Amino acid sequence: MRIIVRAKKVKLHLETKRFVEEQINSLEKFTKEIFGENYYERFLKKEKPRVKARVEIIGKERGMYYVECNLDFPGKLMRAESLKKDLKSAIYEIKDELKRKIKEYKKKFFAKFERGARKLKRELKISEAAKIKEG
Repeated sequence: MRIIVRAKKVKLHLETKRFVEEQINSLEKFTKEIFGENYYERFLKKEKPRVKARVEIIGKERGMYYVECNLDFPGKLMRAESLKKDLKSAIYEIKDELKRKIKEYKKKFFAKFERGARKLKRELKISEAAKIKEG
């Protein structure tokens, strides 16, 4: 996962940047089933697409931090934002919201395949009258 971290009106230390990257990278394990290498090689005959994350941290007056994160999947953009007094709690909130959105998207993603499989099964089912009796 490629992560871009930008900061406005606040000094971003190296340890804070590493913390943000670590938290956002932990979301990658939820996307492996959807955008994993096996899926793309097996079904689409393409290489695995890159997931990009853009995190923007803005320091506001009165000690509030505005954190915004965009996860860019192939064909899907997920966005989360948070406004907190503590930077780490804002990042944790972003992570939890994105995790929830990824799980919801994964559920819908696999429901499409299951729906298609059920439809195909109904179409392939042969009626009792059409079967040939052996004998």
